[in-house]
Amino acid sequence: MLTDPAFYALAVPAVLLAGISKGGLSGLGVLSVPILTLVIPPGQAAGLMLPVLCLMDVFGLWAYRRQWSHTEMAVLLSGALLGIGLGVLAFGRLNDDAVRALIGVIAVVFSIHQWLKPILQRRMADKPPTSRWKGFFWSGMSGFTSFLAHAGGPPLMVYLLPQRLEKMRLAGTTVVFFGVVNFVKLVPYVWLGQIDTSNLTTALALAPLAPLGIWLGVWLTRRVSERLFYRASYALLFLAGLKLLHDGLAG
Repeated sequence: MLTDPAFYALAVPAVLLAGISKGGLSGLGVLSVPILTLVIPPGQAAGLMLPVLCLMDVFGLWAYRRQWSHTEMAVLLSGALLGIGLGVLAFGRLNDDAVRALIGVIAVVFSIHQWLKPILQRRMADKPPTSRWKGFFWSGMSGFTSFLAHAGGPPLMVYLLPQRLEKMRLAGTTVVFFGVVNFVKLVPYVWLGQIDTSNLTTALALAPLAPLGIWLGVWLTRRVSERLFYRASYALLFLAGLKLLHDGLAG
């Protein structure tokens, strides 16, 4: 079990942010692995977070069990399984510096995408629904980035947002998608050694923060200015991404 105080100083907010994301302020979960990667290797960070995310998904799957798009899910999961498979193949070929650089790119691009989202949404307003092939491609990208860094949200949203699903159905489809993806990832994570005794015991120590983070997400969604909260979070994500990108390229 990890005992470094510096690790827990970052692990606690990382887990809480993942819970807050599951609790309503979706998108913030992408911060978790970049934060942890500042103090531990990327593979260890992803392996440590996965059991905690699966615990959170149990609550989410129950809450949204009747509010998700069955027609979209068939396309999304088929693409995600392919993306996870590609992630497994890439895992052994990328060293820690390469993964740090990749996570840094994901964090920076995601931050910029969020800042430009209002413009992009206006431009997509009159576009026809995207094709199933695009759904397969973007869900595949989501599965790939989710496998490497639990950062599958941005590619998935590129496809789902133009579908104009009702708000609760969009949230439910996202929750069910990542719930299934995360439980599928458990098998290759164990096989590749990303979930070992040290990671599992540390994850269990952090597990009580999971329901607390979800509760905070619900509470913040109702009371805090969403615009202010997201601006601060994406600014931090952007800076963390630049740091990881620099460290990865320097290494």
